[in-house]
Amino acid sequence: MIFEDEPLDPWHPLPILPGHSSPGRLERVLRAGRFTVTAELAPPDSADPEEVYARARVFDGYVDGMNATDGSGANCHMSSVGMCALLTRVGYSPVMQISCRDKNRIAIQGDVLGAAAMGVSNVLCLSGDGVQSGDHPDAKPVFDLDSMSLLETVRGMRDECQFLSGRTITAPPRVLLGAAENPFAPPYDFRALRVAKKVAAGAQFIQTQYCYDIPRFKTFMAQLRDLGVLEHCYILAGVGPLASARAAEWIRTHVPGIDIPDAVIKRLAGAAKQKQEGKQLCIELIQELREIEGVSGVHVMAYRQEETVAEIIDRSGVLQGREPWFPGRGHELQKESA
Repeated sequence: MIFEDEPLDPWHPLPILPGHSSPGRLERVLRAGRFTVTAELAPPDSADPEEVYARARVFDGYVDGMNATDGSGANCHMSSVGMCALLTRVGYSPVMQISCRDKNRIAIQGDVLGAAAMGVSNVLCLSGDGVQSGDHPDAKPVFDLDSMSLLETVRGMRDECQFLSGRTITAPPRVLLGAAENPFAPPYDFRALRVAKKVAAGAQFIQTQYCYDIPRFKTFMAQLRDLGVLEHCYILAGVGPLASARAAEWIRTHVPGIDIPDAVIKRLAGAAKQKQEGKQLCIELIQELREIEGVSGVHVMAYRQEETVAEIIDRSGVLQGREPWFPGRGHELQKESA
């Protein structure tokens, strides 16, 4: 199922609908109340554009947006703005991540304008991991802005047509603004308040850290409802398949902010085929999350298991027959509209 006004030609963007911040398909799907699916697109260590396209094609027909990560984990890869340039060229709907770690406000604002000019309609604002956690620990961190001030900066560029310096922007970036949050890191009660602050700063959607603890996530969502946050932003719960009990234990021990309950690891350890059990667990989590009031969709992070995303989304049934637009559907759509 598609929207009647979906583009048949990726070079001609959609008009901005009344009340929308961007012309992007992601915002249209969210505002239409459809259960929305985004996915993490791993950047290549390469200058070959075909490596980006090959990675994107595994999501065709299953996701509404792809996050082009920006030096995730403080490791060097193809840049987010470069990936977005390639993705928009062929009609994909990327979410450009911006990390404050590596650039000052001059460079960041320039990237936002450049990305918007290329057709990027979604921006995710992040503070960024410290350089000590990545493959260039001797790099000099910048952190001129943080996630809050970055949201305020891009919102000002969009809504007030101004740079931080006060200079006028003649054509503002028409983008949907997002941020990240981790409901599973203490202090727990602070997490919902932090989301409220990010929404006040300009966030319109939130993508969360991996969600394996459903009771904790339900509490987080209840706190957001009590604060009135869900009336102003969309929550996309983070999910992802675990390859094995050993991998889950390693992630829990070595990756800050990811909480994997003992029951999850025990379930994986007791399975004859742990990788398949990890996929099944992810499917069940998506189905549970769909039933929580206020959850607008999921953000799938399948690191080194990107090829499993289509199966996971298909078997979860959350798209309910809807097929997200992708470049390869152009000729098919033309036939349908003939």
